Amino acid sequence: MAEQKARVAVLVSGGGTNLQAILDAQKSGAIHSGEVKLVIANKIDAYALTRAERAGVPTAVVLKKDCGSQAAFEEKIACMLEENGIDLIVLAGFMAILSGDFTARFDHRIINVHPSLIPSFCGAGFYGLKVHEAALQKGVKVTGATVHYVNEIPDGGEIIAQKAVAVEAGDTPETLQKRVMEQAEWIILPQSVEMICQGIIARKG
Repeated sequence: MAEQKARVAVLVSGGGTNLQAILDAQKSGAIHSGEVKLVIANKIDAYALTRAERAGVPTAVVLKKDCGSQAAFEEKIACMLEENGIDLIVLAGFMAILSGDFTARFDHRIINVHPSLIPSFCGAGFYGLKVHEAALQKGVKVTGATVHYVNEIPDGGEIIAQKAVAVEAGDTPETLQKRVMEQAEWIILPQSVEMICQGIIARKG
């Protein structure tokens, strides 16, 4: 009998480096309790789609402007997730805010990785390089990444995992972003996916 695996969907907007970290962890066996079954992008030119296709993962693009409203956009994504029997949704650089209705529908089934140690440099307006710019402006000596559950408050869901990363003299937002990705995001995101998928399988038992 084939080993049971939790079904994972990854929502993306851009390059997909965190998606790649998950796919690599799946390939190496670091993620063995779950499998990426669907990648959904909200941008037609997201390079993450190419990464997914190379890995043989089905992809879809949902554009808000084609849907006409936030509610219709979310409904389309929700239908795809439900049709594919998705157990866990991973936001990997997904640059769209999801409403409380959507997050409540998938309560404790959506996770996100944020490039700081929450509660520092998080919430509305803190994304991408802006997070690292703020950290450097403040002069912090330690930053990092946080994996958390997603609820109706931006970066407000309970924390699953965190990893600290040193800020070095002469850092730019770009160099700090790269270090946080390599030393934190790409490590704790796959670890969190595996841990949650183990729990999903145990509950399905």
